[in-house]
Amino acid sequence: MPDQTEDQAPIRVALDDLAPATLRAVIESFILREGTDYGLHESSLDDKVTQVLAQLRRREAYIVFDPDTESVSVVLAREIKT
Repeated sequence: MPDQTEDQAPIRVALDDLAPATLRAVIESFILREGTDYGLHESSLDDKVTQVLAQLRRREAYIVFDPDTESVSVVLAREIKT
């Protein structure tokens, strides 16, 4: 019988696997939760979404699903263990 306490590795989610509205909601949630710092100039939420989306497309960041917490988030590529 499998150990129920064993952590499961997060799963990368392809951008194309999410509907546009869902993708935007995930990105907005990340931005609002992280309080992301965008430098000296305050950016609008739309600008921040655009910046995060660009990072996702350049594969500098990924959307991941964590089976243990059943949550979805954005993670920088350098933070993912390969």
